[in-house]
Amino acid sequence: MDERNRTTLASYSLYEEAERAVDYLSDQGFPVERVAIIGHDLKLVEQVVGRLTYGRAALSGAASGAVPGALIGWLFGLLDWLNPVVSSLLLALYGLIFGAVVGALLGLLVHAMQRGRRDFTSVSAMQPSRYEVVVDADVAARAAALLDRLGSAPATGTTAPGRPATGTTATDR
Repeated sequence: MDERNRTTLASYSLYEEAERAVDYLSDQGFPVERVAIIGHDLKLVEQVVGRLTYGRAALSGAASGAVPGALIGWLFGLLDWLNPVVSSLLLALYGLIFGAVVGALLGLLVHAMQRGRRDFTSVSAMQPSRYEVVVDADVAARAAALLDRLGSAPATGTTAPGRPATGTTATDR
């Protein structure tokens, strides 16, 4: 990240609100390359989506092995100078089947080696608790005036020229 002097214009609890503010600035012709949305207080959220059984482990392994297998088979098929289209499709099919079988076996092996320690599947995501819209200090007054027209409240302790620090956030309204 660069070391520009930046000023916080507003703080939001939802990314969509911060995105709306920047989109509004863009619609008004403001140079949005001088704006950033910064997420603060990150937390890792791991959502459990299901139980990992031997069948699911094999299916997941097969899916992750089929794609590279098909790609490798297709690439080798292109090396046939006589009939590259037919041989690449045929080898891609063989690669897909071979990759799926090997992937399924590896998925089963890895699941069996864990001995029930992690027998669930999940999706992880990083989530900030708040989002700040910041702007370069030399254009902060213009951005603040534009956001005032949108109806966004200033962030706590903002130092944007011409905007008082009211201690409210955009989500307090």
